[in-house]
Amino acid sequence: MGTPTTPSSDGAGEGGGWFARRPAQAPDAFSAPQVPPASRAPSASGASRMPPAPHDSRTARGLRTPAGQAGTGPSDESDAALLRRTMAEIEPVADQVTSYFYALLFLHHPDLRELFPAAMDTQRDRLFRALLTAAAHADDPATLTTYLAHLGRGHRKYGTRPEHYPAVGEALIGALTRYASAVWGPRTEAAWVAAYTTISQIMIDAATEDELRSPAWWQAEVVAHEMRTPDIAVVTVRPDQPYPFLAGQYTALETPWWPRVWRHYSFASAPRSDGLLSFHVKAVPAGWVSGALVHRARPGDVIRLGPPAGSMTVDHSTDNGLLCLGGGTGIAPIKALVEDVARHGRRRTVDVFYGARENHGLYDIETMLRLRQTHPWLSVRPVLDDGPGGLPSGGLPDAVREHGPWHTHDAYLSGPPGMIRRGVEALVGVGIPTHRIRHDSLEELAGATT
Repeated sequence: MGTPTTPSSDGAGEGGGWFARRPAQAPDAFSAPQVPPASRAPSASGASRMPPAPHDSRTARGLRTPAGQAGTGPSDESDAALLRRTMAEIEPVADQVTSYFYALLFLHHPDLRELFPAAMDTQRDRLFRALLTAAAHADDPATLTTYLAHLGRGHRKYGTRPEHYPAVGEALIGALTRYASAVWGPRTEAAWVAAYTTISQIMIDAATEDELRSPAWWQAEVVAHEMRTPDIAVVTVRPDQPYPFLAGQYTALETPWWPRVWRHYSFASAPRSDGLLSFHVKAVPAGWVSGALVHRARPGDVIRLGPPAGSMTVDHSTDNGLLCLGGGTGIAPIKALVEDVARHGRRRTVDVFYGARENHGLYDIETMLRLRQTHPWLSVRPVLDDGPGGLPSGGLPDAVREHGPWHTHDAYLSGPPGMIRRGVEALVGVGIPTHRIRHDSLEELAGATT
């Protein structure tokens, strides 16, 4: 997760949450200060019926349409189907929908604007992607709850509070009313009101629970900055208080040079006794955060860390071998996984395929080779996309197919989304079941260009 499209690079770029970004964490949402419920966005029935922000866990979890609502679609059409039909209608004009959403939000609640990054150009697609994901899982409560709980916890770093949700909901209903006219009507609006109420409650509950365990963010001082290549740096920081995480996870970083702009980066080591954290950062073109961390940050600078996230962690209850594919700076969390296995002291084979486009992309190969010399159970194979004579090769997927067998291994992938997609196809093709293939969400990895 350390390439320009992985959490440990300028990863999924974050700004003001769910409605403030996304081709660039997975969805994150609703950064807004408290505002009076003044001007309300229009609805199909003439006035917004968006309920107040939910305030306790008794709010209904299901996406049920309130009784007595008329509808524009078939009478037996479910709320989930209405949500999906709405998203299908607005998909061709998603950019216009998100622009109109922001216009409504900032027009009726101008004090919200200061909670968002100064430049909004990288933020436009986030609302649509987040809504699409929620709509797709509307009839899968377990998946929806897991997804939204992650968002709710992550949104604490934006200062999001329960009282902030109504303004966002009003703008959402106003934008859908305008652009989903073919499907919009009392039943559809009721379905979206119920869905938004459920979304809000899950996120609020998760944030409230998380508030009892950890701060919304950590301050961290840069203590070391090592350039590995002209555009890759290893940045080491010391948090101002204990920072619990697992090898293979990632976090969001905010720099003092780009307030309210967060980017995801993987931890480049397992937890250390001295409490220090390291990240591999590659500066990408027009990369605000990555460029600042690589070319501007120096020891003594202070950055902010969000909470740890990600499930690409080692299952220490099994002796299965580990097959690890790391592309570019995606080698950072792979190295952390190797260190984690070594600390647990169980002899299990670990095979690492370290991929890059050219030789200089293997910037951390010496570290990996030293680990191989120390641990006889570790294998490290460098793989270049450009083969002999400059001819393109099959990269990591082909290299994995040439070795093995792997059907008894647990697989871990970290790198650009394209590499992960091809890698997953290759791993399934060689017999690894999908439940033993781990990588972070492709939505979290996509669009890291700033």
